[in-house]
Amino acid sequence: MTTSDWGDWLPREIADADPDGVDAWYLGCNGFVLKASDGTTVLVDPYVGTGSPPRTIRMIPVPFDPDDVEHADAVFATHEHTDHVDEGSQAPILEATGADYYAPDDSLDVVAEEDWQADYDIGDDQLVEVAEGDTLDVGSFTVHVVETDDADATHPVGYVFEHDAGTFFHAGDSKPSDSFSDVGERFDIDAAALAFGTVGNVPDKETGVPARTRWYNDENQIIECASDLRVDRLVPTHYDMWKGLTADPTVLHHHAKSFAYPRDLEIVEIGDRITL
Repeated sequence: MTTSDWGDWLPREIADADPDGVDAWYLGCNGFVLKASDGTTVLVDPYVGTGSPPRTIRMIPVPFDPDDVEHADAVFATHEHTDHVDEGSQAPILEATGADYYAPDDSLDVVAEEDWQADYDIGDDQLVEVAEGDTLDVGSFTVHVVETDDADATHPVGYVFEHDAGTFFHAGDSKPSDSFSDVGERFDIDAAALAFGTVGNVPDKETGVPARTRWYNDENQIIECASDLRVDRLVPTHYDMWKGLTADPTVLHHHAKSFAYPRDLEIVEIGDRITL
């Protein structure tokens, strides 16, 4: 079990928050909590694991203990990778809150293979398979499941969270996708979370030999995504997480300034809160 470096202050802050519309907290890596004015609370890709050294080494604090999360209406997974589908990070939340777990088929296969239900009291009805084109209601959010493009994943999806106060798009670890222009036309996206990182040497999973690795968007790819999506605010993610693949998101100001979209660059650090 991972222990939070910050105690329980972040779950308490979220629980005590009373947003006027929708507020979002960045959990580091690619995790977010969205909370609406009516109290509806959803988590996307929350991860508090430390990786698998020496291949993946966590570079940021563990911001919360899953056991300290007392309320959640839903948890969403974008794809099957460990830092997006993780028993230790997510199963305790599902057990304690009764939240539904929305995920594509290959992500739910991980849940079955790891047998989360053997270790935690999670009902079959809490595990809900989603696919591109689905639309679902979670409290005051309408959530659209959209196509993304992450060649490193077997079945990735993205989520458009619509609310009267604004629209938030979580693209998982997607790079530029043919679908993004259509998504940008269909939805007025106020803020979009897009994965950003550098190229680095990461030990191969099988051999342990360092290999040139790019898992996330580079500077040009992330702006291409934001431009196609026509987002008002680009929120870079994942740049803080893994040793050897970290990046400086402030450089994106230079890459974005000649494009109509994104209109603004919102750089968040782990634990930061933004308002739609």
